[in-house]
Amino acid sequence: HKLSSAENEFKRPRESVLNPKNVQGARRIHNALGYSLLTLWWHPETCSEPMSQEVSLHQRRRPPTIHELDAIPWLRLLNSHERERAMGALLVSDAQRGDYVCRVGRPVTYWFGLVEGLLKMSADNADGLTMTFTGVPPGGWFGEGTVMKREPYRYNIQALRRSLVAGLPIETFHWLLDHSIGFNRFVMNQLNERLAQFIAAREIDRMANPDVRVARSLAALFNPVLYPGVGEILRITQQELAYIVGLSRQRVNEALAALEEHQAISVEYGGVRVLDLQALRTSMFTQAVADNAAGGRRGRKGGAHSPAGFNNDVVDASGASVQIA
Repeated sequence: HKLSSAENEFKRPRESVLNPKNVQGARRIHNALGYSLLTLWWHPETCSEPMSQEVSLHQRRRPPTIHELDAIPWLRLLNSHERERAMGALLVSDAQRGDYVCRVGRPVTYWFGLVEGLLKMSADNADGLTMTFTGVPPGGWFGEGTVMKREPYRYNIQALRRSLVAGLPIETFHWLLDHSIGFNRFVMNQLNERLAQFIAAREIDRMANPDVRVARSLAALFNPVLYPGVGEILRITQQELAYIVGLSRQRVNEALAALEEHQAISVEYGGVRVLDLQALRTSMFTQAVADNAAGGRRGRKGGAHSPAGFNNDVVDASGASVQIA
């Protein structure tokens, strides 16, 4: 009853309800919500701190630490003058899970890279489905084509977990293109590897075998040129991999078990270790062995089996992601 009474007061014009001279209205609010809240509304200066507001990714930016600069691969290719200019312009920001680093249609202002965490590149199609192009693990820098052409983004970049994102202002990017041979070589290698990645992605899109799709997607995330910060173990959950591949978490779980049986990977605590990168890139992983593995798992009590040590404590997949690259 008190909440309903307060709600009725809120519907009245603010200047009349919250006017201290309106004694009747003040008494009704006082009875419904209490004197302390009424005092705060009348006299906001009595509040020692302003009401908290969500801080955007752009507002959270700060200069990088020395340790964070060491994780940026192209800095070591610059001479002292170029490196000094780049380090003075670089900024980093902590992206929370679900934050957008880039949005479709927004103007480009930075060239972005990932220091820690995991991102996904995607776009929404005409049917409202999310098309996932690729994942971006640590060490990856992306969007150089968009920055070079100074065009609006045609894709979204979203954090799948808490991530540390670095940004180089677009003007500094173009200055390095004009003055640094080492930086030009790095960007050329990026574009070349990116082209090969998306050609392979078209092949993945046409594959009916989910095990092969997971294998090729894992191989793409272990690209030493595009993602030098990954190392031997990719820190990723089943749900995050499902978002990137475009399959359900349960089906990704089965594919990981099949790939482990082929000794192509080793599923470890919190991630995946690659044992045979070439097999992930080229092998077709015969369906017979995969079917036997899946059949054995289906026969076990409790449904699908989770590979040992792999994080399975995540929300279920929505199935709305369609892998096209």
